[in-house]
Amino acid sequence: MHVGLSVIFQNPGRARPDHEVYVDDLRLARQAEPLGFDSIWSVEHHFTDYTMCPDVMQFLTYMAGCTERIQLGSMVCVLPWHDPLRVAEQVAMLDVMSGGRVIFGIGRGTGRVEFDGFQVDMPEARARFAESADMILNGLECGFVEYDGRYIRQPRVDLRPQPQRSFRGRTYAAAISPESAEIMARMGVGLLIIPQKPWKVHREELATYRGIYREANGEEPPPPFCAGWTFVDESADRAEEMARTYIGGYWDTVVRHYEFDQDHLSKTPGYEFHGQMYERLTEPGGQERMLDFFLGLQVWGTPEQVYDKIVTIQDNTHNDAYMAVCSYAGMPYDEAERNMGLFAREVLPELHQLAPAYERLGIPV
Repeated sequence: MHVGLSVIFQNPGRARPDHEVYVDDLRLARQAEPLGFDSIWSVEHHFTDYTMCPDVMQFLTYMAGCTERIQLGSMVCVLPWHDPLRVAEQVAMLDVMSGGRVIFGIGRGTGRVEFDGFQVDMPEARARFAESADMILNGLECGFVEYDGRYIRQPRVDLRPQPQRSFRGRTYAAAISPESAEIMARMGVGLLIIPQKPWKVHREELATYRGIYREANGEEPPPPFCAGWTFVDESADRAEEMARTYIGGYWDTVVRHYEFDQDHLSKTPGYEFHGQMYERLTEPGGQERMLDFFLGLQVWGTPEQVYDKIVTIQDNTHNDAYMAVCSYAGMPYDEAERNMGLFAREVLPELHQLAPAYERLGIPV
């Protein structure tokens, strides 16, 4: 299994100066390659303390200069907030500078505060994403971009530097709703998954995605990349206590940033699926149940328990890559470094020995 590390630059409640958060998370990120991780990732978010990485490509460019072999992943670049021509240029340039190490993760965004800040209408997000992705991915394959769509109008221009190799098989998209997963399948794009649904639902939706992908592309889709909020400790009791503190604290930031406790998403075209979260959170006892449900899907425990939980993710998603998030929700640096180090020493080598999902699960390809 491919094993990555993701750093997300959280600062809940502005408990510290933002620059101190950057100092600490960059210290963690620079350890990823020496500790044996296969990739380094970050996310794109704006304007709040949820995650403070407004330019994931800039972060990955920094990491390219700090490393020699590790792959560089965006989790994700939110296309409706960008000029797609500039994204295509940035990705091509980073891939050339890094020697072909980019894993290009894309998404359409969900945070109302971010769409408002960029003055982009949320009901347009899915269509803007689809047009932008179509233009960018075709451009990275052929070396030039042009597009005549409803939202994107781009006369032909060359990408310079020219992309050095294909992005087929190393482009992934976050897809929460079934409708978005269908778009990704038809585009020939793999999936980035953060477990957040019952496993039965994940299995059913992934089976549909794979069927559409095979029909549209004539081949099997690449195995998904899955991320998880990770806490590992030699003591199972301490691991549970700290998971409830910090993974639970992260869940609180999710609800605040995306305003899942408000009823706007169910009324926003294209986000009806996300709006179901409001109903679950606001029913009697809903907040406690949703917290427990999220905790149950994340990865915490002793090294053996953490390994077993990642195997469970593979059983249900057929992923061949796991990205561990080891610092979040204001976790002190020393604790985050210990958490990441123990994961790297005790869990990562065992995951590297894990057979590919299709082989281990006996699934015909």
